[in-house]
Amino acid sequence: MAKIAVLGAGYVGITSAACFASLGHEVIVSDINEIRISALEGGNCPIVEEGLPDLLTEGIAGGRLQFTTNNDSAVSRADFVFVCLPTPQGENGAADTSFVQDALSRVSKSLKPGSVVVTKSTVPVGSTKIIEEVLNRSDIAVVSNPEFLREGSAVYDFLNPDRIVVGSTDHISAKLVAELYSKLNAQIFITDPVSAEIIKYAANAFLATKISYINAIAAVCEGVGADVLAVIEGIGSDKRIGKSFLNPGPGWGGSCFPKDTKALVKIAEAGGYDFALLRGVIEVNEQQYERITRKILDTPKAHSETLQVCILGLTFKAGTDDLRDSPAVIIIQKLLAAGVFVRAYDPTVCSASEMIAGLEVSVDTRSAVTGADVIAVLTEWPEFVDLKPVDLMDLVRSPNVVDARNILSRENWLKAGFSYRAVGR
Repeated sequence: MAKIAVLGAGYVGITSAACFASLGHEVIVSDINEIRISALEGGNCPIVEEGLPDLLTEGIAGGRLQFTTNNDSAVSRADFVFVCLPTPQGENGAADTSFVQDALSRVSKSLKPGSVVVTKSTVPVGSTKIIEEVLNRSDIAVVSNPEFLREGSAVYDFLNPDRIVVGSTDHISAKLVAELYSKLNAQIFITDPVSAEIIKYAANAFLATKISYINAIAAVCEGVGADVLAVIEGIGSDKRIGKSFLNPGPGWGGSCFPKDTKALVKIAEAGGYDFALLRGVIEVNEQQYERITRKILDTPKAHSETLQVCILGLTFKAGTDDLRDSPAVIIIQKLLAAGVFVRAYDPTVCSASEMIAGLEVSVDTRSAVTGADVIAVLTEWPEFVDLKPVDLMDLVRSPNVVDARNILSRENWLKAGFSYRAVGR
């Protein structure tokens, strides 16, 4: 089994480290955040991710998983150094690799001779070559190994991958990285580093395109009186299309889609191509925030008081506590700017005041619903599906619901006396 160092104790870093340890590798995670590392050493998982706490506990107890704040010490004994550092969107829309370059320049001299540096961070095309220049070590190979982890099911995705992509000009090093996953039943694609880097962006951009497409179709359905759920059944049964990611909603968000789509537009520009299609995908998504906001604001009420809105769901998707670029957060900000009162509830978020000034966060659904003129479901948490509208009727001020995820039973809510509006229906 290999000795692996993981630079970065973020979402990808922690998940990758815990999963590699579960495969029998000896893993050490390094991060400059002392509070996070201390928590991890104590077996406390800092993120919401199914299965991850158990893997952390097992890895630590088995002596296969360690944590440190000393990057130099972490890489000095490692055969493989996985770079899992943030690459946030820069002011020009391109990915900012300064965290990656800075960290690697600092540990360059500490790298074990003959070790392999592996980039899991989503980096711009050509970054492998840039990293080689930053390291300035002829004895160190650099390999691109993009991650395809969905938040909320990242552990499952790591251990049950659709494919593993490895890109390098050094075929031997690429095979060594591929062998780290040998216990998994997965297709291995070994290619050049530039193609590997593009694969990650192309995959995320395509998925974002499917979501924007079905949201646009949902808008058409509303205009002509069709039911988007029937349309999805009809087109999704076509094997060339499939039903995956054909779920109308409040728009896409999260830590990857927003920055990766914009970054790919910039990558295309640098390559001399105007990616108008992808720019349109981004524009449709921004329009969707407005469409859902308007659905909420257009709620009829039988009084002249300030509209009170109950938002159910703050995270960008269920199964996580991540608020980054969440459609719910964006929509709430628009509602607050329009002068309405907003109270919200989310199973994994206790407070969001530091991100959304003026928002009141409740501890449960009932307190969030109390006094509301409209209930808007913005995240597809299962517990919202199980809500009984008859139990909420006496709590609300006006019986209206906007089902922005199409997860509620329209029949049940209408029968209970609520007005019901969804997306594309």
